[in-house]
Amino acid sequence: MQYLYHKASGSPSLIVSGDQHRYLFKVRRHREGEVIALRNLQDSKIYLYQIASLSKKEAHLLLKQEEERTICAKRKLHIGWCVIDPKSMERLLPSLNEIGVDAITFIYCKRSQKSFRIDFARLEKILLNSSQQCGRSRMMQLHLAETLSDFLKENPNAMMLNFSQETLNKQSDIDSLVVGCEGGFTPDEVALFEANRIVGLDTPLILKSESAVCAVAAKLLL
Repeated sequence: MQYLYHKASGSPSLIVSGDQHRYLFKVRRHREGEVIALRNLQDSKIYLYQIASLSKKEAHLLLKQEEERTICAKRKLHIGWCVIDPKSMERLLPSLNEIGVDAITFIYCKRSQKSFRIDFARLEKILLNSSQQCGRSRMMQLHLAETLSDFLKENPNAMMLNFSQETLNKQSDIDSLVVGCEGGFTPDEVALFEANRIVGLDTPLILKSESAVCAVAAKLLL
């Protein structure tokens, strides 16, 4: 764990209880007098607190030091991800967060199953745990678009990942990219993009949506 998230981080003193208390003192085995790092994920600061007192149910922490420490990817990448089974998205979300994806907008494309609903509270909890482990100072942003057209109204410069002779590489000047669901895009959706705004991957293999999302994130950010 690189830090502990606490929304009141930055206060002169604070109380840790519940799940956070159990994690710090039963899992991580911290002791009274030790100094631990906290973030509030609202600013880029890291706050160092000393464990002033400790009981079975809560701990009292005192702020000792704070410093600016921005931890993020070298470039920003916004992925428009056409909705697939939420369980599959949940499994991959920590990896995308660790790679450094700045934001994901889930899009109900024409071949997405409309019965799939996005539980944002659950996803944010997954991202919070991942961010504490990988150290990023700003949590990935999550959004929703009802159609691909709606997404493009907000992100007119977005590119599409599809079959193309123009292959994606680390030098590609892309900050927003749409990845399809199982079955890919419909002809009407492809027509929303000019030919020079469609890129592909240099492989003869057919990738599942999850594999494609992970591949493009790694290619552009790592």
